[in-house]
Amino acid sequence: MDRLTVRLPPDLARRFDAAAAGHGGRSRLLRRLIEGAAQASLPAAETPSVSPSSGKLTLRLGVDDLAVLEAAAAHAGLSRTQWAVALIRRRLHGRPQLAPSDAVAFIGVQRELRRIGVNVNQIARALNTAVLEGRVLDLELVQLDAFVTEIRGHLSGLQAAFRGNLDYWSDR
Repeated sequence: MDRLTVRLPPDLARRFDAAAAGHGGRSRLLRRLIEGAAQASLPAAETPSVSPSSGKLTLRLGVDDLAVLEAAAAHAGLSRTQWAVALIRRRLHGRPQLAPSDAVAFIGVQRELRRIGVNVNQIARALNTAVLEGRVLDLELVQLDAFVTEIRGHLSGLQAAFRGNLDYWSDR
């Protein structure tokens, strides 16, 4: 036997229950209404002119699978719905899916790289205007080399973080 599920606002559900009480209860009245609708000649359904911007997906999981899902979602700092959506989006689009804490960390890395970029630009400008060779130019070159090393370190860390994120959402 098929099962239909209907979500109703609490007020409408209370009013329906009151009406159904005189007809043998909720299930019996719903069955009668559905049978009546199925026997009536219904007009052809109109196709919607605009497709919905989102859809709903419902999953039924066993108790064990649901517990594992909730633990994985909690570990990632996400609700189970957010975790499932991130997994599906990762598989469909092949892009990293960031939990809020990861997004904050990546924003911090971007901020640091911008700061370093500004300093590198200042050094490059100084090197372009330097006329005298000597100690000042040597200090600038050493500082520029230190920034290059720092940038490479941050980029390597960022690449490792993205690889870790992609690996997390990929098949294991």
